[in-house]
Amino acid sequence: MRSAAGAGAGSAAHPPLDNLTDVPGIKVGHATDLIGYTGCTVILCEGGAVSGVAVRGYASGTRDLGPSTPLHIVERVDAILFAGGSAFGLDAVGGVMEELERRGQGFPVGPTCVPIVPAAILFDLNYGSHRARPDKEMGRQACLAASRGPLPMGSVGAGTGATVGKLRGIACATKSGLGSASLHAAGVVIGALAVVNAFGDVLDGSSGGILAGLRDSPTGRRFVSTMEELKRGRADVAPAFTNTTLAVIATNARLGRIEATRLAGMAHDALARVLAPAHTTLDGDTIFVLSAGPAAAQREVELNRLAMLAQEVLLVAVRRAVELADGFGLLPAVRDLRTP
Repeated sequence: MRSAAGAGAGSAAHPPLDNLTDVPGIKVGHATDLIGYTGCTVILCEGGAVSGVAVRGYASGTRDLGPSTPLHIVERVDAILFAGGSAFGLDAVGGVMEELERRGQGFPVGPTCVPIVPAAILFDLNYGSHRARPDKEMGRQACLAASRGPLPMGSVGAGTGATVGKLRGIACATKSGLGSASLHAAGVVIGALAVVNAFGDVLDGSSGGILAGLRDSPTGRRFVSTMEELKRGRADVAPAFTNTTLAVIATNARLGRIEATRLAGMAHDALARVLAPAHTTLDGDTIFVLSAGPAAAQREVELNRLAMLAQEVLLVAVRRAVELADGFGLLPAVRDLRTP
C-alpha cells in the first residue's frame, strides 16, 4: 500500500503550525510505502530558493549538490528530495523533476526548463523489504501531495524505514522517523525538517539521557549508551555504512549562497548535541539550508543569531522524529518502549 500526504491546504492567513511549512514559499509532501516500509519526502520552493549544503558524515548518498554550493552557475533550487532505498532511492528525483517541468518551474533552457532538485538518501533496506525503493512515481506523488498546513510526522515519507542505535545491528535498534518544527522571532521565521536514521543514540534534551537508540537486547526495553560501548570496544557486530541524518533548515532571512552554506555548517552543531555519536564514518549526515519566500518579505538577520535559532529548531525536529515514530510491529519505537 502506498500513500501520499501533504501538509494540508492551510488557511489563507496560514497561522503558525510549528513545522517547516510556516516558512513562506515552502511546501512539503510525502509518499509512503507501508508494504515495503520506505518512502520519500519533497520540500518544494515556490519561485525557487537560495540554497546551501554541508555534509559532515562520511557515508552520504546525494545527487546534484552543485547548485547548493557558492560557485555553481545555477543560483536557485526548486526543491529538495529526501528518500529511503539507499542509492536506489535517488530514482525518485526524476518524478519530482517531471512534475515541476510540467508546471514550468525550473532553470530555463530554451524549449523547456530543468527543475533543480538536490537530493539525499538514507539506508532503510534492512528494515522492511530490501526490494522496496522509492521510484519516479513515488517522487511524483510526493510532489503532487506537497502543500502547506499540518504536516504528518513520524514514520512517514523518507522517515518510514528510519532507525537509530545500530551498533549491534538492526535487531537492537529503535524505530525512528521524520520530525519538523519552526520558530518565529521578531519577523524571522525559521523551520527545520529532519529524517533521523542515525548510527548512534538520540539524547533527551531535559535529562541528557537516551531518548531512543541502542537497546540491551532484541527484546530489551533498556537503552545502552553507544558512546560508552564504543569507548570500551564493545561491538557485537561490525558496523555497516547504513546510517544518516538528513535535515533542511528553511527561513525567510535573506541569505546568499555563501551565507546559506555557512549556516548549514553551523547547524550541524545541533546534531552534535542531540546524536551520540554524530558525524561518524558510518553516517552520511547532511543539512541543506533554504532562503525562501518573496524577496520583498525577506528579513536581514545577523548570521550568528540565525545559527542559534537554526540549532534550536533542529534539536526539536530531531527529537520529534523519534517521539512520533511508529514501529509497525517490526521494531519498537519510543512510544512502544514507554508502554508498560
